[in-house]
Amino acid sequence: MPIPIGGPLSLPLRAFGITRSKMNPDICTICERSFQYVKKQRHITSGATILFADIRNYTGLSQRVGAAELGRIVSLFQTRAAEAIWANDGIVNKQMGDGLMAIFNFPIIRKDHAAAAIMAACDIQRACAQAFRDIDSAEEIGIGVGIHTGDVQIGEFSSFRSDFTAIGGVVNQAARLESQARPGEILVSLDTALQAPELMGGTEARALSLKGIEQPVEARVLRVG
Repeated sequence: MPIPIGGPLSLPLRAFGITRSKMNPDICTICERSFQYVKKQRHITSGATILFADIRNYTGLSQRVGAAELGRIVSLFQTRAAEAIWANDGIVNKQMGDGLMAIFNFPIIRKDHAAAAIMAACDIQRACAQAFRDIDSAEEIGIGVGIHTGDVQIGEFSSFRSDFTAIGGVVNQAARLESQARPGEILVSLDTALQAPELMGGTEARALSLKGIEQPVEARVLRVG
């Protein structure tokens, strides 16, 4: 169970070097060490929802603006996206330049983790659309998001780093969905959509051919007005 690290009750924890997690400031670094020191194992299988997001047309943008402006844009995206993910009990597991990966339902447990991820994606789109309004570019700048739900392997997969992450087919499919999302789109897998039907009103179905997946994949296309 995540350990809150805010307020006066956190003072004894800080004395022992336990601080806020960079993955979500509402939990502490014990959660990052849970496999080795608490769970006594390196890997577990857990149901989760995975979210990938990145800046569309980033390559073209990088050729039109200076390094300082590009850094400002990436910082805006990473900050707004992280805030949206944290507000919906997810963790920012990886930041990869103009993109990121988030996990919902670990270590913060939520039965409605699929809905939480979709709500976070909507918040990301709204926040970034507002933040990017003043960007002068010949190409459409926006965020593409992909979300998929299912069983993943969570744990430490490196012998020289203690950070945990999630791997498996669910993670790969979420990343593939994100790669197909147009600016402003959230591509939600059917598995995720079925767990949050109340958020899928007005969405359209799209059949996608995803790299590494033989059969076409059906996704729901969500746009935030």
